[in-house]
Amino acid sequence: MSIYSSDKISLNASATSVYDKLSNLENLQGMLDKVPADKIPEDKRQMFENIKITPDTIEVPGGPMGNLLFRVTERKSPSLIKLRGEGIPIEMSLVLHIEPLTESSSTATVDIDINIPAMLKPMIGGQIQKIANQFGDVLGAIPFA
Repeated sequence: MSIYSSDKISLNASATSVYDKLSNLENLQGMLDKVPADKIPEDKRQMFENIKITPDTIEVPGGPMGNLLFRVTERKSPSLIKLRGEGIPIEMSLVLHIEPLTESSSTATVDIDINIPAMLKPMIGGQIQKIANQFGDVLGAIPFA
């Protein structure tokens, strides 16, 4: 397994607030609904509109390879949320680490833990790192208050 970690993101919310908002994936739906249509590329709009979210899963249309389903497999309040990919050809998980700083601030990092063959790492490792950093950027943009 290879782990690709985002940069540490500073959040203006307590670790508990961050955890409470993200531990129930249905809270993401409200955030998705607020994304302006002009911010979604035309070629991604149908995919974006077909994301399915439950309290424990998020399913994203994956094009020719089928849908990508991630299920919450572990929650530790207020420091950890782990999702594992299901029905995909490789073993993969997303892990959110939340660290309290003060009563009203925290930091977070996102890890992508993926089982890719060693010979493919040089070709796709940079892309996976970029995705991890994008997850971190999204975290920094979420209004947790």
